[in-house]
Amino acid sequence: MTDAPDPSETGAAPPPVPGPQLPPVELPPADEAQRVYLRFRRVFGDPTSRSRDGRRRKAIKLGSPSQPFGTGREPRGIADVLASVTTEMGWNSPLAQSELMEAWPALVGDELSGHSHPVSIDDGTLTVQCDSTAWATQLRLMRGQVTTTIVQRYPEAGIQSVRFLAPNAPTWKRGPRSVPGRGPRDTYG
Repeated sequence: MTDAPDPSETGAAPPPVPGPQLPPVELPPADEAQRVYLRFRRVFGDPTSRSRDGRRRKAIKLGSPSQPFGTGREPRGIADVLASVTTEMGWNSPLAQSELMEAWPALVGDELSGHSHPVSIDDGTLTVQCDSTAWATQLRLMRGQVTTTIVQRYPEAGIQSVRFLAPNAPTWKRGPRSVPGRGPRDTYG
């Protein structure tokens, strides 16, 4: 029988003992690059381990409805996508109102649109500025027809009434030299 030399006598490391292994204690590295690497590893995680998304993908079972190329995952046209986004975000009314403002010549005709243009939409009222009092009166007589056409073509715009304005007449109620009282009637008489 041969006697094996004692490891403590020879200076060699003892053979590994089977059982749970403890993680090695990391000493602070002396090199700055190593410190940066270890900090990134601590902050962003170990690059060899699976990411959170990777673990989530593994957790999804094969029969789940979230599979690519499954039912309901067919590609859609850009018009359908934009329509669903505008509906979801509540942009239908502002988009319809801007389309109405652009389509004013098609709604009232070339002659009337040449002498009037829409100015604003406030609280369901479309305000239209006219070139003269005569054109404003003409459009006021056609108010029912114009309103019906707008409601039929642009229901999402939410237009309930149309207001036609004549050209602005001078006013003496505002300004640096206005005074409360009877106003300009005093000066003409």
